[in-house]
Amino acid sequence: MNFKNALIGILISLFLASCGSHKNTTVYKKYVPKKRPKLVVVIPKKDIEEADQVFEKVKIEVVNPKQATLDYINAFAPLAIIEMKKYNIPASITLAQGVLESRSGRSELSLESNNHFGVKCHENWKGDYVIHDDEEKGECFRKYEHPLGSYQDHSLFLTSRPRYSFLFKLKQDDYKAWANGLKKAGYATDTSYPSKLIKIIEDYQLFLYDEEVLGLNKKHKKNLDELDNIDKNVSDSIIKTTVAFNNDKSLNNQMHTVLKGETLYALSKKYQVNIDDLKRWNKLGSNAISVGQILIVKKDNAQ
Repeated sequence: MNFKNALIGILISLFLASCGSHKNTTVYKKYVPKKRPKLVVVIPKKDIEEADQVFEKVKIEVVNPKQATLDYINAFAPLAIIEMKKYNIPASITLAQGVLESRSGRSELSLESNNHFGVKCHENWKGDYVIHDDEEKGECFRKYEHPLGSYQDHSLFLTSRPRYSFLFKLKQDDYKAWANGLKKAGYATDTSYPSKLIKIIEDYQLFLYDEEVLGLNKKHKKNLDELDNIDKNVSDSIIKTTVAFNNDKSLNNQMHTVLKGETLYALSKKYQVNIDDLKRWNKLGSNAISVGQILIVKKDNAQ
């Protein structure tokens, strides 16, 4: 009897225990990622060589931005110098605007319409035009037969509008004042437009072109007629140069505008020509050259 009572007591105790709280306790184990063997891809040597050839081709075809800008300056500096002599617009400002507005001659607008300054049609324009998306969709921009027309029209655009008249009271060698003045007159809506122009001018020392023109005028007291004669002598070469540039053959430019620090020897190495040929083509009596001087560095049928 006692055994039976004891067994019943144990069963009752177990039942009561099972009827108690059934709160589940979850145990989280920290996840430890399994170490995987490093994957090694073996590429056949032949495939690597073929890929390298493709990469080299891409390197050649992709235009280096800085080189593109240098090519642009060399091609169009003569035009900027001519416009400065005629209209007193600093060559540095004209060139910097051309570089910025046309992306060194590589923008869609400049390639499609030779418009290097983003000049819009406006109400009095009767020439050719293209429709291009800019600040607004489908805006009208002037189209020129040749970049020379764009540079000339840029000068006329600034000199014929009263809102730009105060610029011509500024010193021609004060490119910072001109850059800020263009923004003040409403040439561009970009608040950083002046600083962008100034940076281009200083990075590429475009102010040296201003100094060269002003020094020429002061030293030799050349009048406008004499300067026009100089312009006529170089105009044919300028057109050939800019046409070559537009055809994406800027490395074959026939003309080069001398920059600070350049020597005739350095130019002969750069263009792979003989120094004697450079002197003969440019009628130089010595190896001396000056900043801003325009030199023939290649001829189609050099003899």
